[in-house]
Amino acid sequence: MEKNIGKIKQDFISESANLRTAQDLENLRVRYLGRKGIIQNLYKSLKQLPAEDRPAQGKQINDLRKFIEERFKELKEKFTVQKAKHKLDLTLPGRRPPIGRKHPLTQTLDDIKKFFMRLGFTIADGPEVETDFYNFEALNIPKNHPARDMQDTLYITDEILLRTHTSPVQIRTMLNQSPPVQIIAPGRVYRRDTPDASHSPFFHQVEGLCVDVGISFGDLKAVIEEFAKYMFGKDIHVRFRPSFFPFTEPSLEYDFNCIFCRGKGCKVCKYTGWVEISGAGMVDPNVFLAVGYDPEIYTGYAFGMGVDRIAMLRYAIDDIRLFFENDMRFLNQF
Repeated sequence: MEKNIGKIKQDFISESANLRTAQDLENLRVRYLGRKGIIQNLYKSLKQLPAEDRPAQGKQINDLRKFIEERFKELKEKFTVQKAKHKLDLTLPGRRPPIGRKHPLTQTLDDIKKFFMRLGFTIADGPEVETDFYNFEALNIPKNHPARDMQDTLYITDEILLRTHTSPVQIRTMLNQSPPVQIIAPGRVYRRDTPDASHSPFFHQVEGLCVDVGISFGDLKAVIEEFAKYMFGKDIHVRFRPSFFPFTEPSLEYDFNCIFCRGKGCKVCKYTGWVEISGAGMVDPNVFLAVGYDPEIYTGYAFGMGVDRIAMLRYAIDDIRLFFENDMRFLNQF
């Protein structure tokens, strides 16, 4: 009897694991728990045992019946849930899919493009995987020059790398186009930075280039000042500071007065009243020589800005990583 009960239990476990439909479950229930099922037959077989053996064997049968009933309860709940998932009520009103929206970086970039296109700039594009020549050498940054430390990048080979800025697009444009040139080059760039609240191994830039006869430093300042007012309001001021970049001479960095405190001083601007935006300057004559322009005839200015930083200031975001985590709770705010 004990061996028989053990075999019945193993048979039930095996059969219950291979069920496919609710009808299969009902057939199995009738087979084991029905009025003429296996469990009832076990109870009937107790009459054939000696009276002293019946209590122990009856307990084993009760335990088996309880085990099977609990397992059936679990399986019934499982099939009920599956049935509910597949139930289709055609009388219910339709469900509108959620409407997507532009990422805050895309919104910011669209506004930047709109401003510069109004000034006559065209949009130029280039590859994100670049050669050393376009990314460094043509921009007056020769091999082993200390200036390369300013833009530590990710190399694929000794001569192939992920671009550290969109300046290579300027070089490609000048090599294929005679002056005048008036472009902006938006795109994703890469640097070997450890991610934190203000750094990311990839981010977005917009760089601008204007080359023609008689282009001056005043033209550059006017464009940046108008851009600041367009993006952040007419009460925004711009500060220009001398700096160094290998591809411009003279070079400068420009700051906007803090949009959070309007120049009074706060945590965002470290109580200086100013927020650093990026760099700019007049194109270095060596860059013109690298692309075949005559620096005695042509002058030009170049500038850059981080789209991510502009967006952080615009929307009061204090962590750049939020842009790239795909958290809908964050993205749905824009």
